[in-house]
Amino acid sequence: MKRKWKIWIGAVVCVVLAGVAFGAYRASQKDIVTVQTGSTSKQDLVSLVTASGEIKPRNYINIGANAQGRLTHILVKEGDRVRKGQVVARVESIQAQADVQAQKASVNSALADAAAAEDGVRAMDEAVKNSEATVSRSRSELERAKMNLDRYEQLFKQKLIAQQDWEQKRVDYESQQAAVLESLTRVQQMKSQRAQGASQLTSTQRRIAMAQANLMRINDVLALHDAVAPIDGVVTNLPVRVGETVVPGIQNSSASTIMTIADMSLITAEVKVDETDIVNVKLNQQAKITIDAIPNRTFVGHVIEIGNTAILRSSGVAASQSAVSSQEAKDFKVIIALDNPPDEIRPGLSCNSKVTTATRVGVLTIPIQALTVRQKGDLEPQKKDAPTGPLNSAEEKARKVELQGVFVIVGEKAEFRLVETGITGATDIEVTKGLQPGDQIVTGSYKVIRTMRNDTRVKVDNKIAVSTDSKG
Repeated sequence: MKRKWKIWIGAVVCVVLAGVAFGAYRASQKDIVTVQTGSTSKQDLVSLVTASGEIKPRNYINIGANAQGRLTHILVKEGDRVRKGQVVARVESIQAQADVQAQKASVNSALADAAAAEDGVRAMDEAVKNSEATVSRSRSELERAKMNLDRYEQLFKQKLIAQQDWEQKRVDYESQQAAVLESLTRVQQMKSQRAQGASQLTSTQRRIAMAQANLMRINDVLALHDAVAPIDGVVTNLPVRVGETVVPGIQNSSASTIMTIADMSLITAEVKVDETDIVNVKLNQQAKITIDAIPNRTFVGHVIEIGNTAILRSSGVAASQSAVSSQEAKDFKVIIALDNPPDEIRPGLSCNSKVTTATRVGVLTIPIQALTVRQKGDLEPQKKDAPTGPLNSAEEKARKVELQGVFVIVGEKAEFRLVETGITGATDIEVTKGLQPGDQIVTGSYKVIRTMRNDTRVKVDNKIAVSTDSKG
């Protein structure tokens, strides 16, 4: 019996010692956190900004109706190439053509009146010349009559001729004076008539100018019935058909747009970039574009325009013109020119772009998930003898200071280390200060990185798969 009791007592003691040892082990493992780790490494890094949008020609014009009426001719079809100045459609223009014909007749009538007036002025010019010649002839006759009168007066004084002969010569002289006056009066009359004819000619010429101006206006009205291509391009949209009525001047109306002509010499991808990424996008940065309708192909382009006005994501209108809360997510328009667009590309195709905003060669990098931003107070180890009373404002403010860094494995503990970062790649981020190549850092789980404190004891287990809940 004594031996049996000794065996039982020994067994109980072993069990108690095992329980104590197990309890001590569990107690020692209580504060240990299981983590996954990775190492810092040097590699080439490319920073990309991803955005989606659609394919658009750089320059496209919606040809609207300039005159109201029924479409009588559509001279192109969708996909046709057109030249600048080419007539692509016609609206009925019976009244406008009649107005043009009537105004042409008015111009021709005015031209005929002007021609008659010019002939009248020329005739008056000839009459004035003839009258002036008559005046010259009359004056010559007057001089001859004066000479005869003077000679006969001398002869009469010498009593060589009869008084009757002298008086006859005096009457001839006075008659010739009257003839000169009559010729001068006729000249003045002809000149007055000529001035009147010239005034009529000027009035007729002004009527011609007015009639020609009216003809130009009516011709312009007639020309408005022809839709003309303003640029070289391709017809990309043709929403109307022959026989439909078009109406000018109504925005956003299907009846006011006849067709769209796009300049396909420069094809762009118009994408919307998130406001957090737009600051990294610069002109002439290279980009790669994929088009949903053309799979398994990647096209190269470069940034040619960056919008300065934010666009609300929900409405698509400029943020400055909307009454929606400014807290709503915003995008910025970025236009990327495709260097070698394919022939089969079409405006409106959906596309995705990756803009290369920066590249680094041989830089120190860490996985993005290892980087965290924590408040200073949340990183401090918990102390059993720490005071439990409320903190003053300065201490509270100091505890809320946000720090950016990573947890580095030092021995069996994780030490929070401040880091400065550079560009961000697809899965890694550049570290410019705070780490050295080969440092072992905590990369998971997400929950551990967001809750772990400084100098926490850790156990590395890189075989554990990160659950969906851990990823957050």
